[in-house]
Amino acid sequence: MSKDWRINEEIRVREVRLVSDDGEQLGIVSIRDALAIALEKGLDLVEVAPSAQPPVCRLMDYGKFKFEQNKREKEARKKQHIISIKEVKMRPNIEEHDFHVKAKNARKFLSGGDKVKLTIMFRGREITHPELGEKLSLKFVNELSDISNVEKLPKVEGRNMVTVLIPKLDNDKKEDA
Repeated sequence: MSKDWRINEEIRVREVRLVSDDGEQLGIVSIRDALAIALEKGLDLVEVAPSAQPPVCRLMDYGKFKFEQNKREKEARKKQHIISIKEVKMRPNIEEHDFHVKAKNARKFLSGGDKVKLTIMFRGREITHPELGEKLSLKFVNELSDISNVEKLPKVEGRNMVTVLIPKLDNDKKEDA
């Protein structure tokens, strides 16, 4: 809602529908009269609905309005949580310890609220045995099943097998307990 409003002399129409600062309809008046009323009350004339016939203008303290609007937008941005996708890559013939290290990192990402994309990379003739990659993906999913759900099941894309995990919601954790 961060659009620029036309105020006072920037409004270039003959007549406007005027709304007072307390929301009362003052009717259709000429732009000159509306500006005079705004000047008399020490307020700004702000065009709030330019596409209406005639355009709707409101009497308000424009500086205060912009300040409060910026404050609301800042508060909304503060409450936003951006979920990013973290990628964990491994090969189909990974050693047990390395697998647990990768799973531990993925657990850290999931507990931080991020999605985890598991990519199993096949090289050379390894691609002829996709069942090994699928078995490894399912082992990974089972390892992290207490804190995650599967968003995308294992699927071969080119020379990679991709699985996507998402963190469990708080209410899912309460149901398990």
